[in-house]
Amino acid sequence: MKKIFDSEGVKRPFSITFGLQEGYGDTGKIHSFEEAVDLLKGWMKERASKGLPFLTGNVFPGQVVYAWSEGKGEAQGASEPVANFQGEVSVLYARNLPDEEVQSLLDEIASSVGTSLGQNRVYVSYKDKTWILSQEDHTTPTGN
Repeated sequence: MKKIFDSEGVKRPFSITFGLQEGYGDTGKIHSFEEAVDLLKGWMKERASKGLPFLTGNVFPGQVVYAWSEGKGEAQGASEPVANFQGEVSVLYARNLPDEEVQSLLDEIASSVGTSLGQNRVYVSYKDKTWILSQEDHTTPTGN
């Protein structure tokens, strides 16, 4: 194998974490990992069919583990399944895509897939930045 001409560039990594369980507690519907993969592929194919830029990457199953305070000396914890979409902006196919447009694409895919999976929040990172998208007028059980 040999290095592809003009394939070297600046690394621009991203990730989006999608919960697979709707709502809070043990009663929410749990979506499959494969459903998340299919939603991501659908988003990419729709953009590709229109000649629009899109982001590609790897999808990994995972488990988010968290805790919350319930007052002085009291706390609870839980975990739930997630799909983590990770990638890098392609130096071959998206080299000239500005960072602002990459962030807009990340928000678009996070909103589209997150809404389809019944998520109230989706966690996004790009390069050295991180942010959380939330359904409008939504708070967690702890008020955040």
